[in-house]
Amino acid sequence: MPTVSVPRIPAKNAGHATAKRTSLRASETSSGLLDAREFHLRPLQVTWEVTKECDWKATHAGTSPRWLRLRHGLSTAEAFHLVDEVAEMHVPLLALTGGDPLLRPDLLPIVCYAAQRSVRTSLTALPTTLLTREVIFELKQCGLMRIAFWLHGSTPQLHDSYWHVPGSHRRTLEAIGWCHEAELPVQINTTIARRNVHDLDPIVDALTRLDVVLWNVFFVVPASSEQAGQMLSAGEHEETFNRLYRASRRVPFQIKTTEGQHYQRYLLQQSASESRRNLTEADLNPCTPKGVNDAKGFVFVNRDGEVYPSRFLPLSAGNITTESLASIYGESPLFVTLRDSSKLKGKCGRCSMRSVCGGSRARAYAITGDLLAEDPSCAYLPQ
Repeated sequence: MPTVSVPRIPAKNAGHATAKRTSLRASETSSGLLDAREFHLRPLQVTWEVTKECDWKATHAGTSPRWLRLRHGLSTAEAFHLVDEVAEMHVPLLALTGGDPLLRPDLLPIVCYAAQRSVRTSLTALPTTLLTREVIFELKQCGLMRIAFWLHGSTPQLHDSYWHVPGSHRRTLEAIGWCHEAELPVQINTTIARRNVHDLDPIVDALTRLDVVLWNVFFVVPASSEQAGQMLSAGEHEETFNRLYRASRRVPFQIKTTEGQHYQRYLLQQSASESRRNLTEADLNPCTPKGVNDAKGFVFVNRDGEVYPSRFLPLSAGNITTESLASIYGESPLFVTLRDSSKLKGKCGRCSMRSVCGGSRARAYAITGDLLAEDPSCAYLPQ
């Protein structure tokens, strides 16, 4: 693995107290996973948007020149400091995303440095001309743990129409082939919406043939009226959960959801039904590590260092260039509030499974303007 030496500077006013570092280390489990009781100490995943820039977007009318868009963002030194913080917090996964991360000239040094700090790192890549076979092998050599691609349909027509980039489906499949050559595990991300929900089973079949290790299914959090029209109804979410569950019983890869927190509730119900028993207090124990939600086990850092509970929840809790990530995650009023399921309203507040699910706080905010409102996409009626 190449050795990286890049000058680093601490974030202004940043730094962890010795007592907090000690408590973080003591909270580690032998499996490397985090007990949900310790969500206030560190997340299970930090996702960092390394850049917003993407050459696919550069052809759109009104897009600013690349040099102007590159004026903002964390420096290499600040990026290294973020890696240091993730390492000190013992976060199980650092996920790098964009934009197109390969447009950052220091991406490979960042990945190498993360590996040197024993930080498990994944990368969400776009199949642009920058992503070559050689780059994939370099990422593997640097210590990248997994690479993710977007596939929004089983056919070129469905996928390419999402990006409005002809040939992106073909390029994605080609890049997946290179990853297999490099023995770099592949994750697929898919946004499920009205436009492609009918294609769910063919996508599952395609991913089985592609030999992926993980399928991350995203559910729409609308940022516009157009996106609101693509959001599945509560009943359609439930039917999609049913299809995902049936698929999970036969595929060789893991299936997880993003902004589909109520899938965990569905899984608990299926488990109880198949064992012909009622849900118990043990099933609903808030210490289960399945209760990952916005601000609870997850944190999103944007390109400028702003820290959010979710990529889809546009409320910042602070900035890593002026505060430590640990203090923002553990102590900011926004994160502390979102981790307290007793504050939830409507049927989410009455639900016995609120500690396991809690609903999408991002979707509740997008639809109602209230962080703590019930998730409108959930069909479950609590007793």
